Amino acid sequence: MVPADVRDQVSLAYLFARAADTIADTELIDRPRRLDFLSQLKGQFVSDQISWAQIQNIQRAVGPLQQDSAERVLLERLEDCFRLFLDFSQDDRRRVQRLMTTLTQGMEMDLSVFPGKSVEDLAALKTLDDLERYTYYVAGCVGEFWTDLMCAHRKALASWNVREMSEVGVRFGKGLQLTNIVKDIAHDLQRGRCYIPETMLAEAGLTPQELLDQKNLPRLKPVLNKLVRMATEHLDQGWLYTMSIPRYETRLRLSCMWPILSAGESLKLVMNSPDLLNPAVKVKIPRSKVYQIIAMTTGTAACGYSGTAYWGYLRKQIM
Repeated sequence: MVPADVRDQVSLAYLFARAADTIADTELIDRPRRLDFLSQLKGQFVSDQISWAQIQNIQRAVGPLQQDSAERVLLERLEDCFRLFLDFSQDDRRRVQRLMTTLTQGMEMDLSVFPGKSVEDLAALKTLDDLERYTYYVAGCVGEFWTDLMCAHRKALASWNVREMSEVGVRFGKGLQLTNIVKDIAHDLQRGRCYIPETMLAEAGLTPQELLDQKNLPRLKPVLNKLVRMATEHLDQGWLYTMSIPRYETRLRLSCMWPILSAGESLKLVMNSPDLLNPAVKVKIPRSKVYQIIAMTTGTAACGYSGTAYWGYLRKQIM
C-alpha cells in the first residue's frame, strides 16, 4: 500500500531492521558476539562510510546459521542492500540512518536486560520509564521515520508540522508495540523476558515469576488494564494521525488504518482472554478478521466516518 515514490526507502529500511533482528535472535551465537555484530551493523549508519569488511564478517558468521531460508538470503544479500542504500538521496540516507541507530538500541536493550532465553533466567524491565524507552526504540522511532519520509515526498503532507506530527507518530508506534507486549506476555515469559515493569507488578503484589502461574491472571488484571489503557490512548493518537492524512491519499490512510484496527481487535481479545498467561494459547485475531478490516476500509475508500465509527466501537469494547 506504500506509494511508489517512498516504497524503496520503506522497503529497504524494513530489510535492514529484519537483518538486525535476525542477528539479535541467532541464539547459536553467544550474547556478547551478537551484541558486537549489532554494534558493527549499527556502525554502518553512524557515518557515510560503509565498512564492507564488517558487513562480510556479519554475513559469514550469521548467515549460514539461519534455519529460515528468507533470513539466510537476506543476510547473503546484505551488501546489495547497502549498495541500494548508497543510491538514495542524502536526506533519505539520513532518515534511514536515524531509524537504524535507534532501532538497534532496542535490540541491544533486549540482549542486555534479559540475560537468558528460558523461564530459568526470567528477568523484567525495572520501571515504567524503561518500558517507555524500549517502546520508543523498537517502534516509536518508526513513527518519526515514517512521518519525516512522507512529509518530504508526498505533496499532500507538505503542510504538516514535521516535528509535531512526528511526536504523534511516536505515540502511534508505541501503541502498536504495547499491543504486542500485552498479547504476547506468556510467550515472552517462556523466553525469559517480562516487559511488564517490576514496579507495576509490585503495585499488584506480583513478581515476574508469579506470572508463570496461570492462576495469577486475576491478580494481574489491574496492571493489564493500565497497560491496555496506555496502548489505547496511544492508538487514539494514531487514529488522529491517520485522519490528518487527506482522504485522496488512500494508500497512506489504509496503511495506517489497518494496523490500528488490527491492534484494537487484538486488545479486545487480550481483555477477554482467560488464557492470557497460558503459553500454549496464542492470542491472535483470526485471518478472517484481518480480511474483514481490509474489506471494510478498502470498500469505503478509507472513509474517515466509517473507519472512526469502527475504531470507536472497538474502543468501547476494549475499555
